[in-house]
Amino acid sequence: MSGTTTVTQEQQQGPSLARASGSMAVATIVSRASGLLSKLLLLAIIGIGAVNDSYQVATTLPTMINELLLGGVLTSVAIPLLVRAEKEDGDGGESYAQWMITMSAVLLGVGTVIAIACAPLLTALFIDSSEAEPELVTAFAYLVLPGIVFYGLSALISAILNTRHVFGLPTWAPVLNNVVVIVTLGVYWLMPGQISIDPVEMGQPKLLVLGLGTMLGVAVQASVLIPALRRTGFRFRWRWGWDRRLSEFGGLAFWVLLYVALGFVSMVVLTRVATHDRGAITVYNMQWLIAQVPYGVLGVSLLTALMPKMSRAAAAHDTDALVGDLAFGNRMSSILLMPFSALMTVGGVSIGLAVFSLGASGVEGGEAIGTALALSAFGLVPYAITLLQLRVFYALKDARTPTLIQAIIVVVRIGLLYGFLAVSPPDKLAVGVSIAMSLSFVVGALVGQLWLRLRLGRLRTGYTAWTICLTVVASAIAFGAATGLAWLAVEVLGIESPVVGAWVEVVIQTLVGLPLSFLLLALFRVPEVKPAIAKISRLVGRR
Repeated sequence: MSGTTTVTQEQQQGPSLARASGSMAVATIVSRASGLLSKLLLLAIIGIGAVNDSYQVATTLPTMINELLLGGVLTSVAIPLLVRAEKEDGDGGESYAQWMITMSAVLLGVGTVIAIACAPLLTALFIDSSEAEPELVTAFAYLVLPGIVFYGLSALISAILNTRHVFGLPTWAPVLNNVVVIVTLGVYWLMPGQISIDPVEMGQPKLLVLGLGTMLGVAVQASVLIPALRRTGFRFRWRWGWDRRLSEFGGLAFWVLLYVALGFVSMVVLTRVATHDRGAITVYNMQWLIAQVPYGVLGVSLLTALMPKMSRAAAAHDTDALVGDLAFGNRMSSILLMPFSALMTVGGVSIGLAVFSLGASGVEGGEAIGTALALSAFGLVPYAITLLQLRVFYALKDARTPTLIQAIIVVVRIGLLYGFLAVSPPDKLAVGVSIAMSLSFVVGALVGQLWLRLRLGRLRTGYTAWTICLTVVASAIAFGAATGLAWLAVEVLGIESPVVGAWVEVVIQTLVGLPLSFLLLALFRVPEVKPAIAKISRLVGRR
């Protein structure tokens, strides 16, 4: 009888889990697409200049302050304790979740009030250039900083829902945020006039619409999660005091918070440097947005699949298995991402012109973003490898070493940023900032590999390096051929419009270069490609 019950429960839970996974995958794609659309509209409507730069700087403040106040602790302490409380406490962890919401709301509320009161000081911290518009940054900051509370509560409520096996809505909520921002930009575009820079007036309708609309998007993202939490049976009440279990995680939280603080310092310096040239921070942010697309789709999936395996190997003290997972992850990161890195390198300018040259941005803005993307795309694979290496240390329950590696990366990055500030022509500063970021990830990957070598012994580095070399050669040959074909197509068709020509080049380089890269990797007999080739062969054989 019990066996029948178990089968029935699994049959009931299986489709639900499958539906949740499908919904999360679709939501992730829609979220990224709608987020990209909002950024494209922002560029098309506002362009690249002082207003967009000021908006970009101001809108990073709530996310970074929330990360300092809650983000690091939420990742390292809160979620593990939520799971533990659900298993240990008689009420399924509800009282602990109530306590966590209470403490977080107070912490975020106090932090938000202080941040708003110190908005001019935050602006001064991030800007030291006469090319920037500190008054406009401060005006935007007053409007968007209340979003600190909503960013933090959104992440916390999502974590609570996940522990209660509700996954769909937390993944869809950011889509609603993007929709609100898109509507806000539409209203902004329909309104007459422009945002005044000299003087800056807080009562300007367009300033209020853009700032408050951005903050409203985050508020909607958090608010839609509350009914879902209530539907799980959760009832909120204020709970005060101290949870004794937090003391067990104090050391871990310290190193994670220090890691976050180093990232904050890095972003402060990057912003201070980039704002020495109008438009540079916007150009940097847009190229980073494009560069993150392949990692967000492929690299994150790889990390998600490997992290449980590495954690189990570390828990079992199986060093060979852990090293094998690390080496496999490094090789797969190269195989999956190197062709995209090559695409962005040879086609970066075309991508910039095709995607970002509409409206107020213009051809000049699209070309600037594309140039920064092309010259910094080499950092994509080192970025993925660095994050994978840090996950190995976390699997070993070591939060100290990732923070020390982060410190080295940040020191190198700051040195490079100020170096490029000293030598770059003013109109090329965005390129220098982008290259500095990528070079710091190269250093991070090398330092991480050396540190793991000292910690774990031999890492099969030679085999990994050989695979990386093969992916570089395959990608170079494939995109060399694809670029030649794209140039020939533009010439034969006699296309004179730079934007139309860019679209033709991007389409041909993508459709020819990516498949040819993976085909060459198969011809080079790269082992990790064999399963995919075998599966394709079986599918073709069935036809």
